[in-house]
Amino acid sequence: MLPLHYVDSLVPVVVIDRNSRDVLMVAYANEDAVKLTRKTGYAHYFSRSRKKLWKKGEESGHFQRVFRILVDCDEDCLLYEVEQTGAACHTGHRSCFYRTIDGEVVAERVFDPAKVYPNKPG
Repeated sequence: MLPLHYVDSLVPVVVIDRNSRDVLMVAYANEDAVKLTRKTGYAHYFSRSRKKLWKKGEESGHFQRVFRILVDCDEDCLLYEVEQTGAACHTGHRSCFYRTIDGEVVAERVFDPAKVYPNKPG
């Protein structure tokens, strides 16, 4: 494995759909998350707000099966090519990039977050 250059023990991960090539999300991974992703074939990340590892889909059931991991030229960013089950975004949209900078929503919701995350506020 190529050496990765982590910043504050984290590396950004850009996630794309392996077929459509749509950008689904951006998250962060630490060394343990990268190792788990490689070992299991499913995307794992490090939550900066909760300060813990998490497997994408562990609450929602919307998993990301990882088919390939690419590293950028500086070895400080990863790209996961995934098969996305359901939606990538916790707001219920397929991609986290569902609105313009002016706030115009340009994509429909795939699921209702209040039903998928009943114990979370807002």
